[in-house]
Amino acid sequence: MDRVAVLGAGSWGTALSIVLADNGNDVHLWTHKKEHAEEINHSLMNKKYLDVELPERIQAYYNLEEAIRDVKAVVLVVPTKAVREVCQKLNHHMDSSITLIHASKGIEPGSLKRVSQMIDEELSNYHYNDIVVLSGPSHAEEVALRHPTTVTVASLNVDNAKIAQDLFINESFRVYTSTDILGIELGGALKNIIALGAGISDGLGYGDNAKAALITRGLAEIARLGTKLGADPLSFLGLSGVGDLIVTCTSVHSRNWRAGNLLGKGHPLDEVLGQMGMVVEGVRTVKAAYQFAKEQSVEMPITMGIYQILFEGKDPKDIVEQLMSRSKREEMDDISQLLYKRYTE
Repeated sequence: MDRVAVLGAGSWGTALSIVLADNGNDVHLWTHKKEHAEEINHSLMNKKYLDVELPERIQAYYNLEEAIRDVKAVVLVVPTKAVREVCQKLNHHMDSSITLIHASKGIEPGSLKRVSQMIDEELSNYHYNDIVVLSGPSHAEEVALRHPTTVTVASLNVDNAKIAQDLFINESFRVYTSTDILGIELGGALKNIIALGAGISDGLGYGDNAKAALITRGLAEIARLGTKLGADPLSFLGLSGVGDLIVTCTSVHSRNWRAGNLLGKGHPLDEVLGQMGMVVEGVRTVKAAYQFAKEQSVEMPITMGIYQILFEGKDPKDIVEQLMSRSKREEMDDISQLLYKRYTE
């Protein structure tokens, strides 16, 4: 039996807490709101985010120091915009004896830092190589119901990746390991942009043909940028790449798809974000990917089009016409050829 702290009591943090508790761990689920913690402990439910009964091994905390006291591992599951603030509070409480796992998906606009890089900058006693990232096709609603789910944990520290694997793996939650933390994080973050696009396409009523094309060409964009930044192209054919892309682009559970769907139906961005009630990471990530594409001279027409819809007020139908009218080219561009070569070696 181990003691694990899960920082972030939203839907995903709660679902991961259920997995950990099912595996016999005592789980300290941290929220920054006292009344939220008291509600969870009183009702053994987190109704705002997941309408399921929680195992008794989950105890909610609002005091961060108490939540992380004597834990074997810390699982960070907060929105990317809160990562630095929470890590600053964690600073000097974390060292290499604690396995730090993050399950947040996004890129910081401006700095263009991935979550692991933000953590590394804010924690003075913890090394980047020891951080573990957990990612893959995993809707919290389905994980909480113990539906079969498979994810990847990645770290440059193979031992820490195996610790994370052992903490989470069970008969309904299968976990693979990887050392490509860069590729796993980028796949998990960038797929949210394409999910916004898939939602927009559905909101416009364009059907399955358009969405299939968007997902496929979206994967090419993700891989094109990821490999330019140094990721293993094979990672984008795995769970945190094509796997996460499919589930996020095709399910009503996806916040990014739902937000895009409302945008496609003509609702303005501010209204959409107000309706969602939870963070839509793809909106923030679009800004970062747009900046990345320009700085790295990487062609990302879908990402550019979604940026124009979100932040320049362009009509989604005009952007679709713009994408469909691009100059002729071969499908197997440079990155597609690289992926095929690596996959068949």
